Amino acid sequence: MRLSGLIQNIEILKSRGALDQEIKGIAYDSREVEEGFLFAALQGLHTDGHRYIEEAIGRGAVAVLHSQDQSQYRREISYIQVENSRRSLSPISAALHNYPSRELTVVGVTGTDGKSSTVWFIYQLCEALKKSAGFISTVQFKAQAGEEKNTLRQSTPEAPEIHRLLRQIKASSSTIAVVEATSHGLSSRTSRLADVDFDVALLTNVTHEHLEFHGTFEQYRSDKANLFRALSRSPKKEGTPRFGIINMDDSNYEYFRSQSNYPVFRYSINNQQANLYAANVAADLCGSTFTLHYQGEEQSVALNLPGLFNVENIMAAALTVLKLFELPLAAVCAQLTAVKGVKGRMEIVDLGQPFRVFVDYAHTPGAFMKLLPLVREHTRGKLTAVFGSAGERDIEKRVQQGEIAARYCDRIILTDEDPRGEDPMTILRQIASAIEPAAPGKELFLSADRREAIKLALTRAEEEDTVLLLGKGHESTIIYSTGAVHWDEHATARRCLEKLGYRE
Repeated sequence: MRLSGLIQNIEILKSRGALDQEIKGIAYDSREVEEGFLFAALQGLHTDGHRYIEEAIGRGAVAVLHSQDQSQYRREISYIQVENSRRSLSPISAALHNYPSRELTVVGVTGTDGKSSTVWFIYQLCEALKKSAGFISTVQFKAQAGEEKNTLRQSTPEAPEIHRLLRQIKASSSTIAVVEATSHGLSSRTSRLADVDFDVALLTNVTHEHLEFHGTFEQYRSDKANLFRALSRSPKKEGTPRFGIINMDDSNYEYFRSQSNYPVFRYSINNQQANLYAANVAADLCGSTFTLHYQGEEQSVALNLPGLFNVENIMAAALTVLKLFELPLAAVCAQLTAVKGVKGRMEIVDLGQPFRVFVDYAHTPGAFMKLLPLVREHTRGKLTAVFGSAGERDIEKRVQQGEIAARYCDRIILTDEDPRGEDPMTILRQIASAIEPAAPGKELFLSADRREAIKLALTRAEEEDTVLLLGKGHESTIIYSTGAVHWDEHATARRCLEKLGYRE
Protein backbone atom coordinates (compact mmCIF):
# COMPACT_ATOMS: atom_id res chain seq x y z
CA MET A 1 0.00 0.00 0.00
CA ARG A 2 1.17 3.54 -0.71
CA LEU A 3 2.27 5.69 2.23
CA SER A 4 -0.46 8.24 1.52
CA GLY A 5 -3.10 5.55 2.07
CA LEU A 6 -1.55 4.40 5.34
CA ILE A 7 -1.48 7.82 6.94
CA GLN A 8 -4.84 9.17 5.83
CA ASN A 9 -6.44 8.53 9.25
CA ILE A 10 -3.72 9.99 11.48
CA GLU A 11 -3.06 13.57 12.54
CA ILE A 12 0.24 14.71 11.03
CA LEU A 13 2.28 17.57 12.47
CA LYS A 14 4.79 17.71 9.61
CA SER A 15 5.73 15.59 6.61
CA ARG A 16 8.81 15.58 4.39
CA GLY A 17 9.48 13.64 1.23
CA ALA A 18 7.24 11.78 -1.18
CA LEU A 19 3.98 10.30 0.07
CA ASP A 20 3.46 7.95 -2.88
CA GLN A 21 6.11 5.44 -1.79
CA GLU A 22 4.99 1.82 -1.70
CA ILE A 23 5.26 0.46 1.85
CA LYS A 24 5.92 -3.28 2.11
CA GLY A 25 5.85 -3.59 5.88
CA ILE A 26 6.16 -1.88 9.26
CA ALA A 27 8.78 -2.35 11.97
CA TYR A 28 9.38 -0.61 15.30
CA ASP A 29 12.59 -2.58 15.93
CA SER A 30 15.36 -1.41 13.59
CA ARG A 31 16.74 -4.96 13.47
CA GLU A 32 13.47 -6.15 11.89
CA VAL A 33 13.46 -3.58 9.09
CA GLU A 34 13.50 -4.85 5.50
CA GLU A 35 13.69 -3.13 2.13
CA GLY A 36 10.66 -0.90 1.56
CA PHE A 37 9.55 -0.78 5.21
CA LEU A 38 8.21 2.07 7.30
CA PHE A 39 10.13 2.40 10.56
CA ALA A 40 8.15 3.60 13.59
CA ALA A 41 10.39 5.31 16.15
CA LEU A 42 8.76 4.56 19.52
CA GLN A 43 9.65 6.00 22.90
CA GLY A 44 10.17 3.00 25.19
CA LEU A 45 10.82 2.45 28.88
CA HIS A 46 14.51 1.64 28.43
CA THR A 47 15.36 3.05 25.01
CA ASP A 48 14.16 5.50 22.38
CA GLY A 49 13.50 4.35 18.83
CA HIS A 50 14.55 7.76 17.49
CA ARG A 51 18.15 6.72 18.22
CA TYR A 52 17.85 3.95 15.63
CA ILE A 53 16.36 5.85 12.70
CA GLU A 54 19.61 5.92 10.73
CA GLU A 55 20.17 2.22 11.36
CA ALA A 56 16.65 1.49 10.10
CA ILE A 57 17.28 3.53 6.96
CA GLY A 58 20.50 1.62 6.42
CA ARG A 59 18.49 -1.62 6.53
CA GLY A 60 16.07 -0.44 3.86
CA ALA A 61 13.44 1.78 5.51
CA VAL A 62 11.94 4.22 2.99
CA ALA A 63 9.71 6.06 5.46
CA VAL A 64 9.95 7.05 9.13
CA LEU A 65 7.17 7.69 11.64
CA HIS A 66 8.55 9.89 14.43
CA SER A 67 7.53 12.36 17.14
CA GLN A 68 10.82 14.23 17.68
CA ASP A 69 12.48 16.74 15.37
CA GLN A 70 15.46 15.24 13.56
CA SER A 71 18.91 16.77 13.16
CA GLN A 72 19.00 15.62 9.55
CA TYR A 73 16.49 14.60 6.91
CA ARG A 74 17.41 12.55 3.86
CA ARG A 75 15.88 13.60 0.58
CA GLU A 76 15.04 10.06 -0.52
CA ILE A 77 13.26 9.21 2.76
CA SER A 78 9.70 10.13 3.71
CA TYR A 79 9.32 11.52 7.24
CA ILE A 80 5.97 11.62 9.01
CA GLN A 81 6.06 13.55 12.29
CA VAL A 82 3.20 13.02 14.73
CA GLU A 83 2.53 13.87 18.35
CA ASN A 84 2.78 10.25 19.50
CA SER A 85 4.34 7.59 17.28
CA ARG A 86 2.89 4.69 19.23
CA ARG A 87 -0.68 5.93 18.96
CA SER A 88 -0.30 6.56 15.24
CA LEU A 89 1.21 3.12 14.72
CA SER A 90 -2.13 1.42 15.42
CA PRO A 91 -4.24 2.91 12.59
CA ILE A 92 -1.30 2.63 10.19
CA SER A 93 -0.91 -1.08 11.02
CA ALA A 94 -4.63 -1.69 10.54
CA ALA A 95 -4.53 0.09 7.17
CA LEU A 96 -1.47 -1.85 5.96
CA HIS A 97 -3.31 -5.13 6.49
CA ASN A 98 -6.56 -3.73 5.06
CA TYR A 99 -8.46 -3.66 8.37
CA PRO A 100 -8.70 -7.42 8.96
CA SER A 101 -10.83 -7.19 12.11
CA ARG A 102 -13.68 -5.73 10.03
CA GLU A 103 -13.93 -9.08 8.24
CA LEU A 104 -13.92 -11.21 11.39
CA THR A 105 -16.04 -11.75 14.47
CA VAL A 106 -13.60 -10.59 17.14
CA VAL A 107 -13.90 -11.74 20.76
CA GLY A 108 -11.77 -9.81 23.26
CA VAL A 109 -10.96 -11.40 26.63
CA THR A 110 -9.66 -9.25 29.47
CA GLY A 111 -9.18 -9.70 33.23
CA THR A 112 -6.37 -10.07 35.73
CA ASP A 113 -6.37 -13.87 35.76
CA GLY A 114 -7.78 -16.55 33.48
CA LYS A 115 -7.44 -14.70 30.17
CA SER A 116 -5.22 -17.19 28.35
CA SER A 117 -7.22 -20.19 29.54
CA THR A 118 -10.52 -18.58 28.54
CA VAL A 119 -9.18 -17.66 25.09
CA TRP A 120 -7.95 -21.24 24.64
CA PHE A 121 -11.29 -22.69 25.80
CA ILE A 122 -13.32 -20.47 23.46
CA TYR A 123 -11.09 -21.49 20.55
CA GLN A 124 -11.47 -25.20 21.34
CA LEU A 125 -15.24 -24.92 21.65
CA CYS A 126 -15.46 -23.05 18.34
CA GLU A 127 -13.44 -25.74 16.60
CA ALA A 128 -15.46 -28.55 18.21
CA LEU A 129 -18.65 -26.87 17.02
CA LYS A 130 -17.25 -26.58 13.45
CA LYS A 131 -16.83 -22.80 13.69
CA SER A 132 -13.40 -22.03 12.26
CA ALA A 133 -11.39 -19.76 14.56
CA GLY A 134 -7.96 -18.39 15.32
CA PHE A 135 -6.61 -16.84 18.51
CA ILE A 136 -3.92 -14.60 19.98
CA SER A 137 -2.84 -15.17 23.60
CA THR A 138 0.00 -14.98 26.09
CA VAL A 139 0.91 -18.60 25.47
CA GLN A 140 0.48 -19.07 21.73
CA PHE A 141 -1.15 -17.95 18.49
CA LYS A 142 -3.32 -19.83 16.03
CA ALA A 143 -3.38 -17.71 12.90
CA GLN A 144 -2.49 -20.25 10.20
CA ALA A 145 -2.14 -24.04 10.17
CA GLY A 146 -1.21 -25.26 13.64
CA GLU A 147 -0.42 -23.32 16.82
CA GLU A 148 2.58 -21.02 17.08
CA LYS A 149 4.29 -20.33 20.40
CA ASN A 150 4.16 -16.71 21.55
CA THR A 151 7.83 -15.79 22.01
CA LEU A 152 7.23 -12.02 22.24
CA ARG A 153 6.86 -11.90 26.07
CA GLN A 154 3.83 -9.69 25.45
CA SER A 155 0.35 -11.07 26.09
CA THR A 156 -1.00 -8.49 23.67
CA PRO A 157 1.59 -7.85 20.93
CA GLU A 158 2.22 -4.42 19.40
CA ALA A 159 -0.23 -3.20 16.76
CA PRO A 160 1.79 -4.41 13.70
CA GLU A 161 1.79 -8.00 15.02
CA ILE A 162 -1.86 -7.84 16.06
CA HIS A 163 -3.10 -6.81 12.62
CA ARG A 164 -0.68 -9.17 10.82
CA LEU A 165 -2.02 -12.07 12.87
CA LEU A 166 -5.63 -11.02 12.33
CA ARG A 167 -5.00 -10.88 8.58
CA GLN A 168 -3.49 -14.39 8.74
CA ILE A 169 -6.52 -15.64 10.67
CA LYS A 170 -8.78 -14.26 7.96
CA ALA A 171 -6.56 -15.66 5.18
CA SER A 172 -6.80 -19.13 6.77
CA SER A 173 -10.57 -19.03 6.09
CA SER A 174 -11.41 -18.55 9.77
CA THR A 175 -14.34 -16.33 10.63
CA ILE A 176 -13.65 -15.83 14.34
CA ALA A 177 -10.65 -14.33 16.14
CA VAL A 178 -10.29 -14.64 19.92
CA VAL A 179 -7.88 -12.03 21.29
CA GLU A 180 -6.35 -11.79 24.75
CA ALA A 181 -6.72 -8.12 25.64
CA THR A 182 -4.42 -7.00 28.45
CA SER A 183 -4.69 -3.75 30.35
CA HIS A 184 -1.44 -2.64 28.68
CA GLY A 185 -2.82 -3.41 25.24
CA LEU A 186 -6.09 -1.60 25.99
CA SER A 187 -4.42 1.47 27.49
CA SER A 188 -4.35 4.68 25.44
CA ARG A 189 -0.65 4.86 26.34
CA THR A 190 0.11 1.92 24.04
CA SER A 191 -2.94 1.89 21.72
CA ARG A 192 -2.05 -1.66 20.64
CA LEU A 193 -5.73 -2.61 20.32
CA ALA A 194 -7.15 0.82 19.48
CA ASP A 195 -7.99 -0.13 15.89
CA VAL A 196 -9.26 -3.65 16.45
CA ASP A 197 -13.01 -3.80 15.84
CA PHE A 198 -14.34 -5.94 18.69
CA ASP A 199 -17.74 -7.61 18.73
CA VAL A 200 -17.62 -9.39 22.09
CA ALA A 201 -16.02 -8.07 25.29
CA LEU A 202 -15.41 -10.61 28.07
CA LEU A 203 -14.21 -9.93 31.62
CA THR A 204 -12.94 -12.76 33.83
CA ASN A 205 -12.05 -10.84 37.01
CA VAL A 206 -10.09 -7.83 38.27
CA THR A 207 -7.63 -7.87 41.15
CA HIS A 208 -4.46 -5.98 42.10
CA GLU A 209 -1.88 -5.98 39.25
CA HIS A 210 0.27 -3.75 37.01
CA LEU A 211 0.00 -0.61 39.14
CA GLU A 212 3.57 0.26 38.16
CA PHE A 213 2.13 0.99 34.71
CA HIS A 214 -1.39 2.26 35.43
CA GLY A 215 -0.62 4.19 38.62
CA THR A 216 -3.86 3.42 40.46
CA PHE A 217 -6.30 0.55 40.65
CA GLU A 218 -9.00 2.85 39.28
CA GLN A 219 -6.93 3.58 36.17
CA TYR A 220 -6.10 -0.12 35.78
CA ARG A 221 -9.79 -0.95 35.90
CA SER A 222 -10.67 1.87 33.51
CA ASP A 223 -8.09 0.71 30.98
CA LYS A 224 -9.58 -2.79 31.05
CA ALA A 225 -13.03 -1.28 30.56
CA ASN A 226 -11.80 0.19 27.26
CA LEU A 227 -12.63 -3.22 25.80
CA PHE A 228 -16.32 -2.69 26.57
CA ARG A 229 -16.23 0.89 25.31
CA ALA A 230 -14.66 -0.37 22.08
CA LEU A 231 -17.88 -2.18 21.19
CA SER A 232 -19.51 1.19 20.54
CA ARG A 233 -16.66 2.39 18.32
CA SER A 234 -16.49 -0.68 16.10
CA PRO A 235 -18.40 -0.47 12.80
CA LYS A 236 -21.41 -2.73 12.52
CA LYS A 237 -20.84 -6.10 10.86
CA GLU A 238 -23.76 -7.72 9.12
CA GLY A 239 -25.01 -10.81 10.90
CA THR A 240 -22.56 -10.45 13.81
CA PRO A 241 -24.01 -10.07 17.33
CA ARG A 242 -22.42 -7.60 19.74
CA PHE A 243 -22.44 -8.07 23.52
CA GLY A 244 -20.46 -8.26 26.75
CA ILE A 245 -19.77 -11.22 29.05
CA ILE A 246 -18.96 -10.53 32.71
CA ASN A 247 -18.21 -12.67 35.76
CA MET A 248 -21.06 -11.69 38.07
CA ASP A 249 -19.10 -12.92 41.10
CA ASP A 250 -16.40 -10.29 40.61
CA SER A 251 -16.69 -7.24 42.87
CA ASN A 252 -16.22 -4.95 39.86
CA TYR A 253 -19.16 -6.42 37.96
CA GLU A 254 -21.44 -3.35 38.19
CA TYR A 255 -18.67 -0.99 37.08
CA PHE A 256 -17.93 -2.97 33.92
CA ARG A 257 -21.60 -3.47 33.19
CA SER A 258 -22.04 0.31 33.20
CA GLN A 259 -19.29 0.73 30.58
CA SER A 260 -21.13 -1.20 27.87
CA ASN A 261 -23.81 0.23 25.59
CA TYR A 262 -24.61 -3.28 24.41
CA PRO A 263 -26.30 -6.21 26.18
CA VAL A 264 -24.22 -7.78 28.94
CA PHE A 265 -24.63 -11.46 29.82
CA ARG A 266 -23.51 -12.81 33.18
CA TYR A 267 -22.04 -16.05 34.46
CA SER A 268 -21.74 -17.06 38.09
CA ILE A 269 -21.16 -19.88 40.49
CA ASN A 270 -24.41 -20.30 42.46
CA ASN A 271 -25.94 -16.86 41.71
CA GLN A 272 -29.18 -17.78 40.00
CA GLN A 273 -29.63 -14.23 38.66
CA ALA A 274 -26.88 -14.91 36.13
CA ASN A 275 -27.62 -15.96 32.56
CA LEU A 276 -25.41 -19.02 33.08
CA TYR A 277 -24.84 -20.34 36.57
CA ALA A 278 -23.30 -23.43 38.12
CA ALA A 279 -24.66 -25.47 41.01
CA ASN A 280 -23.42 -28.48 42.98
CA VAL A 281 -19.81 -27.65 42.20
CA ALA A 282 -17.16 -30.11 43.39
CA ALA A 283 -13.59 -29.31 42.33
CA ASP A 284 -10.23 -30.82 43.19
CA LEU A 285 -6.76 -31.16 41.64
CA CYS A 286 -7.93 -33.73 39.10
CA GLY A 287 -11.06 -32.06 37.77
CA SER A 288 -14.55 -30.94 38.68
CA THR A 289 -18.22 -31.81 38.41
CA PHE A 290 -21.10 -29.34 38.39
CA THR A 291 -24.50 -28.60 36.90
CA LEU A 292 -24.94 -25.71 34.47
CA HIS A 293 -28.23 -23.81 34.24
CA TYR A 294 -29.11 -21.68 31.21
CA GLN A 295 -32.47 -20.40 29.97
CA GLY A 296 -34.43 -23.18 31.65
CA GLU A 297 -32.00 -25.92 30.59
CA GLU A 298 -29.66 -27.78 32.90
CA GLN A 299 -26.75 -30.07 32.08
CA SER A 300 -24.37 -32.08 34.24
CA VAL A 301 -20.71 -31.50 33.41
CA ALA A 302 -17.52 -33.39 34.27
CA LEU A 303 -14.44 -31.29 33.55
CA ASN A 304 -10.94 -32.76 33.30
CA LEU A 305 -9.37 -29.54 34.55
CA PRO A 306 -8.44 -28.76 38.17
CA GLY A 307 -9.99 -26.18 40.44
CA LEU A 308 -12.85 -23.76 40.77
CA PHE A 309 -10.99 -21.22 38.64
CA ASN A 310 -11.24 -23.52 35.63
CA VAL A 311 -14.97 -23.92 36.24
CA GLU A 312 -15.23 -20.12 36.04
CA ASN A 313 -13.09 -19.94 32.90
CA ILE A 314 -15.01 -22.70 31.13
CA MET A 315 -18.30 -20.98 32.01
CA ALA A 316 -17.04 -17.74 30.47
CA ALA A 317 -16.11 -19.62 27.30
CA ALA A 318 -19.38 -21.57 27.22
CA LEU A 319 -21.55 -18.47 27.64
CA THR A 320 -19.62 -16.74 24.85
CA VAL A 321 -20.30 -19.48 22.31
CA LEU A 322 -23.88 -19.96 23.52
CA LYS A 323 -24.64 -16.32 22.75
CA LEU A 324 -22.42 -16.05 19.69
CA PHE A 325 -24.00 -18.98 17.87
CA GLU A 326 -27.41 -19.09 19.63
CA LEU A 327 -26.97 -22.72 20.61
CA PRO A 328 -28.78 -24.89 23.18
CA LEU A 329 -26.88 -25.65 26.37
CA ALA A 330 -26.68 -29.37 25.57
CA ALA A 331 -24.79 -28.71 22.33
CA VAL A 332 -22.04 -26.82 24.15
CA CYS A 333 -21.86 -29.04 27.24
CA ALA A 334 -21.33 -32.08 25.01
CA GLN A 335 -17.93 -30.61 24.09
CA LEU A 336 -16.69 -29.61 27.55
CA THR A 337 -15.24 -32.94 28.69
CA ALA A 338 -12.77 -32.91 25.80
CA VAL A 339 -11.48 -29.39 26.50
CA LYS A 340 -7.75 -29.38 27.31
CA GLY A 341 -5.84 -27.07 29.62
CA VAL A 342 -3.23 -24.49 28.70
CA LYS A 343 0.48 -25.26 28.87
CA GLY A 344 1.94 -24.04 32.15
CA ARG A 345 -1.41 -23.95 33.97
CA MET A 346 -1.43 -26.58 36.74
CA GLU A 347 0.75 -28.73 34.51
CA ILE A 348 1.82 -31.85 36.36
CA VAL A 349 5.42 -33.10 36.41
CA ASP A 350 5.29 -36.82 37.11
CA LEU A 351 8.25 -39.17 37.08
CA GLY A 352 6.73 -41.59 39.56
CA GLN A 353 7.80 -39.65 42.65
CA PRO A 354 5.63 -40.10 45.80
CA PHE A 355 4.73 -36.40 45.89
CA ARG A 356 2.99 -34.12 43.40
CA VAL A 357 4.70 -31.37 41.42
CA PHE A 358 2.81 -28.73 39.44
CA VAL A 359 3.99 -25.91 37.16
CA ASP A 360 1.62 -22.95 37.16
CA TYR A 361 1.69 -19.38 35.86
CA ALA A 362 0.05 -17.92 39.00
CA HIS A 363 1.83 -14.63 39.71
CA THR A 364 -0.83 -12.32 41.12
CA PRO A 365 -2.52 -12.15 44.53
CA GLY A 366 -5.82 -13.06 42.87
CA ALA A 367 -4.33 -16.16 41.25
CA PHE A 368 -2.71 -17.16 44.56
CA MET A 369 -6.09 -16.90 46.31
CA LYS A 370 -7.73 -19.13 43.73
CA LEU A 371 -4.97 -21.73 43.65
CA LEU A 372 -3.38 -22.09 47.10
CA PRO A 373 -6.55 -22.85 49.13
CA LEU A 374 -7.50 -25.53 46.61
CA VAL A 375 -4.10 -27.22 46.74
CA ARG A 376 -3.93 -26.88 50.54
CA GLU A 377 -7.30 -28.64 50.88
CA HIS A 378 -6.16 -31.57 48.74
CA THR A 379 -2.64 -32.02 50.15
CA ARG A 380 -2.20 -34.49 53.00
CA GLY A 381 1.46 -33.71 53.51
CA LYS A 382 3.31 -30.41 53.31
CA LEU A 383 2.61 -27.76 50.69
CA THR A 384 5.68 -26.08 49.22
CA ALA A 385 5.52 -23.01 46.98
CA VAL A 386 8.43 -21.78 44.88
CA PHE A 387 7.85 -18.28 43.56
CA GLY A 388 9.10 -14.72 43.20
CA SER A 389 7.79 -11.44 41.84
CA ALA A 390 8.67 -9.58 38.66
CA GLY A 391 11.14 -6.72 38.79
CA GLU A 392 10.15 -3.25 37.55
CA ARG A 393 6.52 -4.22 37.99
CA ASP A 394 3.83 -3.73 40.64
CA ILE A 395 5.68 -3.57 43.98
CA GLU A 396 2.59 -3.61 46.20
CA LYS A 397 1.58 -7.11 45.15
CA ARG A 398 4.81 -8.59 46.57
CA VAL A 399 3.61 -8.21 50.15
CA GLN A 400 0.20 -9.60 49.22
CA GLN A 401 1.78 -12.66 47.59
CA GLY A 402 3.84 -13.25 50.71
CA GLU A 403 0.87 -12.93 53.04
CA ILE A 404 -1.24 -15.38 51.02
CA ALA A 405 1.58 -17.91 50.74
CA ALA A 406 2.21 -17.69 54.49
CA ARG A 407 -1.45 -18.48 55.12
CA TYR A 408 -1.58 -21.68 53.07
CA CYS A 409 1.95 -23.08 52.60
CA ASP A 410 4.15 -25.06 54.96
CA ARG A 411 7.35 -24.30 53.11
CA ILE A 412 8.10 -21.22 50.98
CA ILE A 413 11.11 -20.88 48.71
CA LEU A 414 11.49 -17.41 47.21
CA THR A 415 13.40 -17.09 43.96
CA ASP A 416 13.76 -15.11 40.74
CA GLU A 417 10.81 -14.61 38.42
CA ASP A 418 11.96 -11.82 36.08
CA PRO A 419 14.07 -9.43 38.18
CA ARG A 420 14.94 -7.24 35.19
CA GLY A 421 16.91 -4.21 36.41
CA GLU A 422 16.11 -4.67 40.10
CA ASP A 423 18.37 -6.39 42.61
CA PRO A 424 16.97 -9.95 42.86
CA MET A 425 17.55 -10.32 46.60
CA THR A 426 15.82 -7.01 47.32
CA ILE A 427 12.67 -8.35 45.66
CA LEU A 428 12.84 -11.58 47.66
CA ARG A 429 13.32 -9.71 50.94
CA GLN A 430 10.28 -7.56 50.20
CA ILE A 431 8.15 -10.69 49.80
CA ALA A 432 9.74 -12.26 52.88
CA SER A 433 8.94 -9.17 54.96
CA ALA A 434 5.27 -10.15 54.79
CA ILE A 435 5.82 -13.85 55.44
CA GLU A 436 7.85 -13.69 58.65
CA PRO A 437 5.37 -11.57 60.70
CA ALA A 438 2.35 -13.50 59.35
CA ALA A 439 3.80 -16.93 60.12
CA PRO A 440 6.74 -16.87 62.55
CA GLY A 441 8.82 -20.02 62.28
CA LYS A 442 7.52 -20.87 58.81
CA GLU A 443 10.04 -22.76 56.67
CA LEU A 444 11.34 -19.93 54.49
CA PHE A 445 14.26 -19.95 52.06
CA LEU A 446 15.60 -17.26 49.73
CA SER A 447 17.54 -18.29 46.63
CA ALA A 448 17.95 -16.01 43.62
CA ASP A 449 18.95 -19.03 41.51
CA ARG A 450 15.64 -20.50 40.32
CA ARG A 451 17.19 -23.84 39.37
CA GLU A 452 18.63 -24.23 42.88
CA ALA A 453 15.31 -23.18 44.40
CA ILE A 454 13.47 -25.90 42.49
CA LYS A 455 16.15 -28.43 43.40
CA LEU A 456 15.76 -27.51 47.09
CA ALA A 457 11.97 -27.85 46.92
CA LEU A 458 12.10 -31.27 45.29
CA THR A 459 14.91 -32.55 47.52
CA ARG A 460 12.94 -31.71 50.66
CA ALA A 461 9.60 -33.04 49.38
CA GLU A 462 8.27 -36.18 51.03
CA GLU A 463 5.45 -38.64 50.44
CA GLU A 464 2.02 -36.99 50.00
CA ASP A 465 3.54 -33.50 49.75
CA THR A 466 2.69 -31.07 46.95
CA VAL A 467 5.22 -28.73 45.33
CA LEU A 468 3.98 -25.72 43.36
CA LEU A 469 6.39 -24.02 40.96
CA LEU A 470 4.70 -20.66 40.42
CA GLY A 471 5.08 -17.62 38.20
CA LYS A 472 6.80 -18.86 35.05
CA GLY A 473 4.35 -21.38 33.63
CA HIS A 474 4.73 -21.49 29.85
CA GLU A 475 7.36 -18.74 29.65
CA SER A 476 10.62 -19.61 27.93
CA THR A 477 12.91 -16.95 29.41
CA ILE A 478 13.90 -15.27 32.67
CA ILE A 479 14.69 -11.58 32.21
CA TYR A 480 17.69 -10.12 34.05
CA SER A 481 19.38 -6.72 33.81
CA THR A 482 21.79 -8.26 31.30
CA GLY A 483 19.02 -9.65 29.10
CA ALA A 484 16.84 -12.73 28.78
CA VAL A 485 18.13 -16.26 29.41
CA HIS A 486 16.41 -19.42 28.20
CA TRP A 487 14.17 -21.15 30.72
CA ASP A 488 11.85 -24.14 30.74
CA GLU A 489 10.21 -24.70 34.12
CA HIS A 490 8.77 -28.11 33.30
CA ALA A 491 12.03 -29.44 31.84
CA THR A 492 14.02 -28.07 34.78
CA ALA A 493 11.76 -29.84 37.27
CA ARG A 494 12.03 -33.08 35.29
CA ARG A 495 15.83 -32.94 35.28
CA CYS A 496 15.91 -32.30 39.02
CA LEU A 497 13.64 -35.28 39.63
CA GLU A 498 15.79 -37.47 37.39
CA LYS A 499 18.89 -36.51 39.39
CA LEU A 500 17.01 -37.57 42.50
CA GLY A 501 16.61 -41.00 40.91
CA TYR A 502 13.04 -40.85 39.65
CA ARG A 503 12.08 -42.23 36.24
CA GLU A 504 8.80 -42.48 34.35
